[in-house]
Amino acid sequence: MNARALGLLLGFAADRLLGDPAAYHPVAGFGTLAGRLERRLYADSRWRGVAHVAVLAGSAVALGVVAERLPARTAGTAVATWAVLGGRTLEREAMAVHAHLAAGDLPAARQRLTHLVGRETSSLDESEVCRAAVESVAENTSDAVVAPLVWGAVAGVPGLLGYRAVNTLDAMVGHRSARYERFGWASARLDDLLNLPGSRLTGLLTLVAAPAGAARAWAGWQRDAARHPSPNAGVVEAAFAGALGVRLGGTNDYGGRVEQRVVLGDGRAPRTDDIARATALARRVGVGAVLVAAYAGSRR
Repeated sequence: MNARALGLLLGFAADRLLGDPAAYHPVAGFGTLAGRLERRLYADSRWRGVAHVAVLAGSAVALGVVAERLPARTAGTAVATWAVLGGRTLEREAMAVHAHLAAGDLPAARQRLTHLVGRETSSLDESEVCRAAVESVAENTSDAVVAPLVWGAVAGVPGLLGYRAVNTLDAMVGHRSARYERFGWASARLDDLLNLPGSRLTGLLTLVAAPAGAARAWAGWQRDAARHPSPNAGVVEAAFAGALGVRLGGTNDYGGRVEQRVVLGDGRAPRTDDIARATALARRVGVGAVLVAAYAGSRR
């Protein structure tokens, strides 16, 4: 086993055991730098947005190239993997929503859900809170676990850091709004491109990790995913919906901007216990992803 494969396995284990650092998280630090550069570069222009993502993502890749050449390559890969993965924290946040719902505290569940989604949560009923949590677990299993492992296997530390930089910029400026319609265009499109392989691998691993629901997951993926506005979230949410036997999608309110999302799956409406089932499925998918990534990384 080479340094890349071992580093990916160790970094994944660190994320599962420790989760995100409580303070001085490198991704948060990157976000602060990105915000400062945005204040200097911002204009209602696609080209300014291209410059923004090129400088920041390019710097992350360059840092990764330097780290890849240091003597302690296994340790460097492990630390970078731990820094960019978010599976344990995703599970912790989803299960916190689950705990509030199980205790009958819907207002607390709505508030905690804001840690996972960008939509308006204050008026959601219990089923809609469950739907939002399951959708977030599905999408972020791809974005925060599988996709970074894919790029770590392909390109080592530069792939890990470059992917996380682009994904973070997409979260900051890639959403549709009057301010970011043009400036965030490059970040959003590059994030879509980088997530293509990870989302497809997530869908395939969902079939493997939930054999009893694999036929439903595959059928939902083929039938529903292409109608989702995201070329990547549609795949993983449709696969999770089928695997869990639930129905996702519907109306999402983003604080004044309402989107009617395609219905994914043909099961029942999500319930509280489906949040726990989704996190358990995500955990199995993550294990499958790191094994695939370690194998692929050992061949390079």
